[in-house]
Amino acid sequence: MFENNRIVKLLKIKYPIIQGGMAWVADADLAAAVSNAGGLGIIAAANMPAEALEKQIIKVQSLTDRPFGMNLMMLSPTADDALEIAAKYHVPVVTTGAGLPGKVLDRLKPIGTVVIPVIASAAYAERAAKQGADAVVAEGSEAGGHIGEINTMVLVPQIVDAVDIPVIAAGGIADGRGMAAAFALGAEGIQVGTRFVCSTESNVHINYKDKIVKANERATAVTGRMLGHPVRALKNKFTKQFEELEKRGAPSEEIEAFGSGRLRAAVVEGDIEYGSLMAGQSAGLVKKIEPASDIIQDIINGAVEQTKKAARFAE
Repeated sequence: MFENNRIVKLLKIKYPIIQGGMAWVADADLAAAVSNAGGLGIIAAANMPAEALEKQIIKVQSLTDRPFGMNLMMLSPTADDALEIAAKYHVPVVTTGAGLPGKVLDRLKPIGTVVIPVIASAAYAERAAKQGADAVVAEGSEAGGHIGEINTMVLVPQIVDAVDIPVIAAGGIADGRGMAAAFALGAEGIQVGTRFVCSTESNVHINYKDKIVKANERATAVTGRMLGHPVRALKNKFTKQFEELEKRGAPSEEIEAFGSGRLRAAVVEGDIEYGSLMAGQSAGLVKKIEPASDIIQDIINGAVEQTKKAARFAE
């Protein structure tokens, strides 16, 4: 089906579906499940200590013989350690965020690693392509977690026009209709985050998963704009108080202290009131908790059906 797809060829996977590199969520269990189902599973290095990250890489290699990736946050204090672990274990694919990918490209491209920056503007995409990126993830503001300012619908085609390397669409995509739309915009792959949070293989607390399943199209809020680091998450007491701190002009140190540790509280402890339940606007499309393989097959089947409908429309 995707024999000529550049993302499939580049990543050596069956389907052009990449799992998002979500901090505290994207671990070896989830990554292996997605890779075994034909997509590309990703382990999020985030701020993980080197020893813990190394164990995750060893574990995923024991759970799958298919390609997998690591997401590396350039501004993380542990980024250099993560980079060396990626080199040591010859991680097949590395996606980058929160900073320029230059040193990742310099270190990993010579040993054959595919490097894919996650970007939020055409200018950044052009710069990444000139630096030698193999592809880019164009992530719209509908995504969960840290976001840019431009919506996926207008971001993807502008980046497709700006670069010759393959573009992977992200932000607000959770089913086959989203995949078909992304391909219509010129993307050659999609990145899915929020729906994989609700996979059975995800180690996220059940409270968090249930909150996503019950969400609607207005369930998320964006906080952190004042700090220059906007984050999309499900609305709860935490997001409300965060917004109140921003509105009254609280010092950035106070706001950052208030937000510290909230993601872990949500993912590990299941705190749905004061945890940061990072999720995209696609949460309203997630209706159940199911295996990663079922999620991928549902997306592919839906995309095929949607494409058939579009072809009939054009007749």
